[in-house]
Amino acid sequence: MNAARNYAIVTAAYWGFTLTDGALRMLVLLHFYRLGYSSVTLAFLFLLYEAAGILANLIGGWLATRYGITRMLTVGLVTQIAGFTLLSLLDPGWTAAMSVAWVVASQGICGVAKDLTKTSAKSAIKVTQAQAKEQGAGQLFKWVAWFTGSKNAMKGIGFFLGGLLLQTLGFQASLWAMAGLLALVLLGVTTSLPTLMGKSKASKSAKELFAKNAGINALAAARVVLFGARDVWFVVGLPVFLYSVGWNFTGVGTFLAAWTIGYGLVQAAAPGIVKRSADGLSREVPAARLWSALLALMTVGLAAAVALDLPNLEWVVVGGLGLFGFAFAVNSSVHSYLILAYAGSEKAAEDVGFYYAANALGRFIGTLLSGLLYQWGGLLYALIGSAVMLVVCWLVTLGLPTTRVQAPGVAA
Repeated sequence: MNAARNYAIVTAAYWGFTLTDGALRMLVLLHFYRLGYSSVTLAFLFLLYEAAGILANLIGGWLATRYGITRMLTVGLVTQIAGFTLLSLLDPGWTAAMSVAWVVASQGICGVAKDLTKTSAKSAIKVTQAQAKEQGAGQLFKWVAWFTGSKNAMKGIGFFLGGLLLQTLGFQASLWAMAGLLALVLLGVTTSLPTLMGKSKASKSAKELFAKNAGINALAAARVVLFGARDVWFVVGLPVFLYSVGWNFTGVGTFLAAWTIGYGLVQAAAPGIVKRSADGLSREVPAARLWSALLALMTVGLAAAVALDLPNLEWVVVGGLGLFGFAFAVNSSVHSYLILAYAGSEKAAEDVGFYYAANALGRFIGTLLSGLLYQWGGLLYALIGSAVMLVVCWLVTLGLPTTRVQAPGVAA
């Protein structure tokens, strides 16, 4: 009962965090778009946000193992509040260069907060599941899928919230309101969760920290190119393309929010789509390979449609994005489960931190290439870049082990 209670508290806390994180992205995009910033500059505003997550995940996982998951979850929430507060101090009278530098720095702090919170929250799932009576891999898959899917649905709602807050309260007051919401979440975490949850003996050297088992190493490599493949056309290329063919900004933002919510719902439903095995790997690993291959084929097809300039191309792209989102959601959910299946329960936070550092690296590469490839060759180049990454992702998944290589503490 305590395990299920802790899982529910961690999930609710991460919902609150993700709601404000999604709202923040829309606040920054809408506010600075309204001020006349170019799409490439908008992408640049998020680069430090993504880059900061690489180190934050690695260090956060180590710190969560050493000091406890609850403490690091608390640090993540406090850091996000600090980032909101700093961003709210932006002065409209500053020069463009000063404003960009201030926003990039504030976003970097929020990027650290996001990945500290994510690593802590997802590590808590492994720890609480290991303490629960339901020790089967199926239970772990359900918990991971629901957590990940509901989080992304919340992110989509956050997109709506960001636009609504900006319109009704303005930029500065919206940030204060979100900081207040997170303060309530912080209060709930500090008074409800065990302080030393997940505390264990941390790695003593960088070599030990990075020397993960073969499953974690291969999955981390696949994660880099999987999320790079999504963001390389989703962050800048897709919104700018839709706007260039006549969509207004409200239409683009609403579509992206609806896509993100649908993406999250598919992630939550993934355990009913993917056949599960008693050992937790023999069916799940082939599923990761299958969905990676399907995703690569879909993206190649989309690139071909853009190259041929098919009639009603914008709707072909929208429909293709729907199929892409479905396959990507299932694939991402399987990956999120596999990292916890491969991870040991004693150092789950370190294993998860290492994996999500790879995730952050992929987002950073994808965000950077999204602006560059679209500038060089439009949506076609962005889709070609995505397709290449997805082929690499499929090739890497061929090396995923289908048997457990780190038995201690892993549910079977």
